[in-house]
Amino acid sequence: MNLSKSKPKSRKKRTATKKGKPEKKHNIHTRRKNRTTRKKPTTKHQMGNMPGMKMPGMKMPATKKSPTPKPSPQQMNMPGMNMPQTSPSPSASPQKMEMNMPGMQMPSASPNPQASPQPKMEMNMPMPGASPSASPMGQMPGMDMGGMNMNMGPLMVMSGEGMGVRVGASEANVMNLGQMGSGTSWQPTSSPMHMVDKIAGKWLLMLHYNAVIGINSQGGPRGTTKFESVNWFMPMAFHKLGNGTLQLRGMFSFEPFTFARGGSPLLFQTGETFKGQPLVDRQHPHDLWMELSAQYTVALGERGTWFTYLGYPGEPALGPTAFMHRASASENPSAALSHHLQDSTHISFGVFTTGFTYRWFKVEGSIFNGREPDENRYNFEAHPWNSRAARFSFEPNNNWSMQVSYGFLRHPETLESGDVRRTTASISYNKPFNRGNWATSVIWGRNHLNSPDKVGNLNGYTAESTVNFLDKNYLYTRLELVDKDDLLRPAERAKLGIKQDHPSFRIGAYTFGGVRDIWNSDRLSMGIGSDLTFYSKPPVLDQFYGNHPVSWRLFFRIRPRKMEMGKMHGMHGNMKSNEEKMPSKP
Repeated sequence: MNLSKSKPKSRKKRTATKKGKPEKKHNIHTRRKNRTTRKKPTTKHQMGNMPGMKMPGMKMPATKKSPTPKPSPQQMNMPGMNMPQTSPSPSASPQKMEMNMPGMQMPSASPNPQASPQPKMEMNMPMPGASPSASPMGQMPGMDMGGMNMNMGPLMVMSGEGMGVRVGASEANVMNLGQMGSGTSWQPTSSPMHMVDKIAGKWLLMLHYNAVIGINSQGGPRGTTKFESVNWFMPMAFHKLGNGTLQLRGMFSFEPFTFARGGSPLLFQTGETFKGQPLVDRQHPHDLWMELSAQYTVALGERGTWFTYLGYPGEPALGPTAFMHRASASENPSAALSHHLQDSTHISFGVFTTGFTYRWFKVEGSIFNGREPDENRYNFEAHPWNSRAARFSFEPNNNWSMQVSYGFLRHPETLESGDVRRTTASISYNKPFNRGNWATSVIWGRNHLNSPDKVGNLNGYTAESTVNFLDKNYLYTRLELVDKDDLLRPAERAKLGIKQDHPSFRIGAYTFGGVRDIWNSDRLSMGIGSDLTFYSKPPVLDQFYGNHPVSWRLFFRIRPRKMEMGKMHGMHGNMKSNEEKMPSKP
């Protein structure tokens, strides 16, 4: 009885359920929708879930269904930055991701058959206290480009060591840009770079320049005050050619037009001529044509290279990096008094250099014209290539660079007969740090003179340093001890009772200065600076130079903005190194 009564109730319940089917269907749809709202499906193609791409604070848009099954690459909202598609894989695996800057072309991988189509994705990262920048990259913490236009194409690469240029098609052999000094010289790889760059087809173009305009006042009876400009401009170009890389470089100066006739006032400086007379207490202007050179480099395995360099004019393998290119002297507008004992061959009308590099070492040799440029600063000179030099360079890590070199210079001075044997050695150190950089060099140079009226050695010792701190501030110094044998004219020697034609005096010069950047854009930096120079000398020279001469400069400096390479490490690869630099999610 009880069982028979329960049957109709069961049927009634089933019938009621059947009648309420539309309402039940609506409830099921609602539950499914709520379940979808509570838990959104994720795919390995979403930026937040990509291996190695942990970016706290990144807001990702909701995914949308696409009618087409073809996957499209995600793109962060950064000009030219394309993320590579994943390769076919049954399961998610870490993918090495490379960053693209404006103009960078990334090879696409094969589409993943399991990947669902994704829309264009934008990085919306909170930027507390970000300074205005023309480039979105400059607004990302840890990725301040300083206005640099990067391209990771067939030539330019970025690694843990900074920026470099590939040697041919090699993936391992890279010529580091920070390491490139004047001519074929090396300086520390970590050295700061002030330049602008551009991709033009298959060419990589760069421009370095520095212009200082201001008042130069040299003290004492022999000193004078002039308004002048020290300047140079150096365009460079790289191009893959055959199995190697071709580098073209020019360097020009308008100092023949911006210096006073006879050169820039500089106490105790000697070297070269004006109107047939030796220059004394003046720095000669550099030639309009400072360098026109070509260098071709090929890879020897993964760690070695062979290169040839031809310059007319150019710089042989002799001495340290020329003073205007050294990071340790980057803020000092004055030439070193030891210039003609250390690096004066940086303008030679006729140079051929060849050499090898292997990891930390470089060995090179040159044949060249050893004659100093004449006083005509606009022409090309033709002299025999009868001088020779050799240099050994060693760079144990990115912050140190050392060199020793020896050269035989045939008849280098226009007004003097005789040859010079020059020996140099130098150590340079560079250390980037948070919002700054410290660069230091210690240099020794010796000229061994062998002529009818000159026999002996002249030595020059230079210690210079520049520290950049809190981004915009610079302090610099240069301390020198140098032997000078051309300071006194015949009448002055007679007045002092000196019978030698070339008496040698040990001179000390001690410079202390500073610069403050007053305006920076993405590609330009402007600053104002000043320095003071004190001297030591034998008392016999007091009659002509005074007891305690003091010289000073006040100047305005303009150049390209520094490339912030230290903040770009970690952009190559899976970006894990930038994880800590991303702002936390609010």
